[in-house]
Amino acid sequence: MAIELVAALIVLLVLIVWPGNVANLRQFGWYHRWLGALDFAEGGGRVALALILPVVVCAVIAHFLQGWVLALAALAFSVLILFYTLGPRELESDFEAVLHDDDPATRLATAQNLRSVPDGAPRAFTAPELVEAAVMASLRRRFGVVFWFFLLGPAGALGYRLAWVTTETGDPRTRHAARRFACALDWIPAHLMVLAMALVSNFDAVTGAWRAWHGQPGHSMENLDPDFLAAVARSGVDADIEAGDGVTTDTHDPLIELADARRLMLRVLIVWLAVVALVVLAGWIA
Repeated sequence: MAIELVAALIVLLVLIVWPGNVANLRQFGWYHRWLGALDFAEGGGRVALALILPVVVCAVIAHFLQGWVLALAALAFSVLILFYTLGPRELESDFEAVLHDDDPATRLATAQNLRSVPDGAPRAFTAPELVEAAVMASLRRRFGVVFWFFLLGPAGALGYRLAWVTTETGDPRTRHAARRFACALDWIPAHLMVLAMALVSNFDAVTGAWRAWHGQPGHSMENLDPDFLAAVARSGVDADIEAGDGVTTDTHDPLIELADARRLMLRVLIVWLAVVALVVLAGWIA
């Protein structure tokens, strides 16, 4: 996991400090062509067939690059895959575009780039909508990728991203199956984000919102639905602003709420990286 940690630090630091629109470097046309070649299947079977080959190839390459002799090659490969699978749009660039543009119409248009799925409903320029968009985009552009990258290496990150790319297919059954699978992949990292938010934000507000969401009818833990994250984040951001985490305590200002949500996601990221660093350090000591 040490190589994965170093790769994550390199990629995330570069993308946060020097944000830019790098979506043009993350093209998945090759995967769409591969998915199109599997039109003899549909539903979950097509999803499984589409994901197996690229993920296995990635895992085999990563396996053969292990060891001290090829450590630099393994690091380079990990950096390449992580950079490719984050996104596809760069999160920090979209935050900057919304927060620093002075034209209301342009802000409304750029806020749509924070949608976590391309075909999602348009986002209204309100505080709750922007916080939800920011947090779900953080999950699917950053934290979901990073979690599976740390757990399964480059193959995990690639599999996660391709699962979401598969949701863009034109076949309804395949799209539905891919979305269910991708949301299931989000379930564990979403809960780990909640845990980190409880540590770096208002603990009572975060845990209370999590319990309240799961107490509502139809919100069973068995559904593997990560949508609880949006409600939890709104409560955490509101509590932070009301406590003075900013220049005002107004929880209805969309830009103030979005800026605080951005800060909250950065704190969550720091917690994740610190925990992984402790795991790596413990492994070295042992």
